[in-house]
Amino acid sequence: MAAEFNGTYITFGGYVDMDKYGYIYFVIFLTLYILILCSNCTIICLIWIHRDLHEPMYIFIAALSLNSVLFSSGIYPKLCIDVLSQKQTISLSACMFQYFVVHSLGASDFLLLSAMSYDRYVSICQPLQYPTIMTKRTVIVLLTLAWFLPASQLTVGVVMNFKQKMCTFTTGGVWCNTSVHKLHCVKSTFHNVFVLFVIITSVIAPVMFILFTYIKIFTITVHSSGEVRKKATETCLPHLIVLFCFTCFTVFDVLTERLQSDLPKRVSLAMTLQVVVYSPLLNPIIYGVKMKEISKHIKKLFCQVKHRK
Repeated sequence: MAAEFNGTYITFGGYVDMDKYGYIYFVIFLTLYILILCSNCTIICLIWIHRDLHEPMYIFIAALSLNSVLFSSGIYPKLCIDVLSQKQTISLSACMFQYFVVHSLGASDFLLLSAMSYDRYVSICQPLQYPTIMTKRTVIVLLTLAWFLPASQLTVGVVMNFKQKMCTFTTGGVWCNTSVHKLHCVKSTFHNVFVLFVIITSVIAPVMFILFTYIKIFTITVHSSGEVRKKATETCLPHLIVLFCFTCFTVFDVLTERLQSDLPKRVSLAMTLQVVVYSPLLNPIIYGVKMKEISKHIKKLFCQVKHRK
């Protein structure tokens, strides 16, 4: 196989029993993709339509749901095609695009969650200054940083991957995640340092900032009235649940990639798919159930659908 840019195709070696279960895989993946699209688009549309949801907190939730739609659209259509194909391959350029989409949106989620924690911190700890701090301009700046910073970093990462010489063209996964690094003949020290830099700036730093803000919120609410504690619980608990789940899935994905060669293929496939199933599907469920204002509009929507029937 040629190693030139235009002639390079990568084979996904992580699929199991395609002859037996190919159509079952297809139905499962298509169903999950439709559920993810419907649930997240519902959250986005509700926040877009209703003026009482035009607040920073809900705008960040809509941004997270948009990320889930784009993230899933970068993976599920290819999964559906692959399970019905005799060969599960992808061109190098398409692989790098998928790698870019998946990882830039994943890093963006951490930055959006940190923006949400900052919003909650200002709202609860500095309520009188909230209107002057969390302005429309501030929200736009935070959204821009959350999307632009990871995208710029991953662009550099993709260029570096293209420049690396490849010695093998079969990956143990079912999409282009960090396992593509194992295809390179030699992993440069600069590449290792760059990956560490991206992890620190896009994952570790946001998580530390989130923990810091919620510790401050917890400290203040303990000595506040019951109403303040109730507000903090209603608005902060869903964010903490999403953060916990997303962090666990991210760590889970990294561990799966590291242990892939040591695990049975069925176990490796099951562990890999959990990352793309739970996070995009759980986020709208958590916000739809736990966020009072969003839950209220969802109930109204279902009531309107029932009346029309």
